[in-house]
Amino acid sequence: MCLGVPGQIVEIGDSALQLATVDVCGVQREVNISLICDQDPAELLHKWVLVHVGFAMSIIDEEEAKETQNALLAMSQLEHEVGDFLGLNQR
Repeated sequence: MCLGVPGQIVEIGDSALQLATVDVCGVQREVNISLICDQDPAELLHKWVLVHVGFAMSIIDEEEAKETQNALLAMSQLEHEVGDFLGLNQR
């Protein structure tokens, strides 16, 4: 399954590759913003974006970003619980 994860642009690079630093739950990575950048890249600073395989795919609002982050965190907790349950069934 492929997921896009929400992150906030915290720094804009000055590269011709249109790279920006995005913070996803405290982890910062460089992502390509060329798919969402149709004006001055500096205007994207502090925007929330959906990131997939190193590319910012779309701009999203902060509320949607935080709801998605919470859902992903809940899914990871559920995955742990399901794994525990499956472990019990394998005995």
